[in-house]
Amino acid sequence: MKCGEVRKSTRAGKKVMKKVCKGGKSKMVHAGDSSMRHNYSDKARKNFKARHKCSTAKAGTARHLACNTLWKKGGSKKTTGKGKRK
Repeated sequence: MKCGEVRKSTRAGKKVMKKVCKGGKSKMVHAGDSSMRHNYSDKARKNFKARHKCSTAKAGTARHLACNTLWKKGGSKKTTGKGKRK
């Protein structure tokens, strides 16, 4: 996997993963709860970004990955309900 590449996560319970390379070292960062449904409306996006302080998220962290991959502006608009799956 190349540095900076985002893929579907191989870790149980996570949505996405990214290989982060910095200072000659690399690590895998996983983000997103796979049991949560898809609700990326403008209102949900705004609330998520405020709650997780996306403006201060440092590169190479799960918070940064979630803010800039799953909750990016112009992302998916489809909704399938609220909360966790039953």
